[in-house]
Amino acid sequence: MSSDYPNKIVTAVIVGAGNRGQIYASFAKVHPQKFKVVAVADPRKFARALIQKEYNLQNNHVFEDFQDILKLDKLADCVVIATPDTLHKEPAVGFANKGYNVLLEKPMAVTEEDCKAICAACKKNNVILAVGHVLRYFPPFQKIKELIDSGIIGEVVNIQLHEPVGWFHFAHSYVRGNWNREDNSTFVLMAKCCHDIDLLVWWLGDQRCTKISSFGSLFHFRKDKKPEGASSRCLDCSVEGDCAYSAKKVYLERVKQGMTGWPVSIICEEPSIKSVTKALKEGPYGRCVYDSDNDVCDNQVVNLEFAGGQTASFSMVAFTEKVCERQVKIFGTKGELTYNGSGPVYRFDFNSKEISVHSAAPSTINAGQLSGHGGADYYLIDSFVCAVAENDTSKVLTGPDVSLRSHLLVFRAEQARQENRVIFPQDHH
Repeated sequence: MSSDYPNKIVTAVIVGAGNRGQIYASFAKVHPQKFKVVAVADPRKFARALIQKEYNLQNNHVFEDFQDILKLDKLADCVVIATPDTLHKEPAVGFANKGYNVLLEKPMAVTEEDCKAICAACKKNNVILAVGHVLRYFPPFQKIKELIDSGIIGEVVNIQLHEPVGWFHFAHSYVRGNWNREDNSTFVLMAKCCHDIDLLVWWLGDQRCTKISSFGSLFHFRKDKKPEGASSRCLDCSVEGDCAYSAKKVYLERVKQGMTGWPVSIICEEPSIKSVTKALKEGPYGRCVYDSDNDVCDNQVVNLEFAGGQTASFSMVAFTEKVCERQVKIFGTKGELTYNGSGPVYRFDFNSKEISVHSAAPSTINAGQLSGHGGADYYLIDSFVCAVAENDTSKVLTGPDVSLRSHLLVFRAEQARQENRVIFPQDHH
């Protein structure tokens, strides 16, 4: 899946130098002959300085505000936008209007209007838009797509996709963290699962969805579930030892074991026992999960029917041992496919009654920070950089039209949940 492309170094501006921005920027370390970071914009001094040092940027190419870059002549071939979800539209539209190709972290935006505006700007200015739906680039899911398209299981009738978020991951990101409230970010189906709905659309060959329903709730992380005697903060809680969601266990124990990567790296700039303890005393990540201000669902199911009569279901749940290791069952007229969250894809053939094993391309070696999502982070930016180098949109699996279509289904699914009814997406064009 890795690409060889012309003798051209693609230059990039990084807008948003947090976790995802750093990951995509690191492609320049893996392939300095293909990709070069030439500027950064981030309101946080520490984040800016990190990118500046890592990529040897001049002071006049380091900015607090991306708007200052837009006032200049075009600095690079492309922009990587990894700002908070609610802050995607302005940079995406602004850089598209200046002729930059755009790699935009998912979700595209948190309103339908903003998603449509981003797609329109990229198409109007004839620039490449790649949305960070990394799951399309995940080798086992590419293998599933290949097997479906080969006809080996006949016509697909039903797909079941399950995302186990992981008990501590959900508490970190969606109870204490950046995505814990709809008004500060977006609803959890968009923040966490928009690329799962995108997978269903992709596997079904972009079939039109005709009906969608959804159910979900904030079941557990609520004040009425708070254990008796629990404090509002884990560091001074008398029952913390019996709590699976204890911030001491999630963060401090990791630091003591020398584990300073995610999720510890998110809560303070330079993780140490002292800095993490301070963050837990004063910041949101030390709060009791039953005494926070979160309001997003901790479990949700989505049901879809497509124009050809196919059906699909997606479920997301917080309370799992596995962390984001999605399980898949695909039922066809001649056989079925199974993926258990790791390892190969299995096919059962109805005629021969035999099971065959289909291994995916290995995760790319030596990808450093880009090894996330089973190497899909690497394959996503590799395809984008290749597309920019060759000016070939076919290299990108997550362009404006397909990404907009699946985002609109996510909005419809959440509408169905809130209004407690079946939604007919064709009524919303």
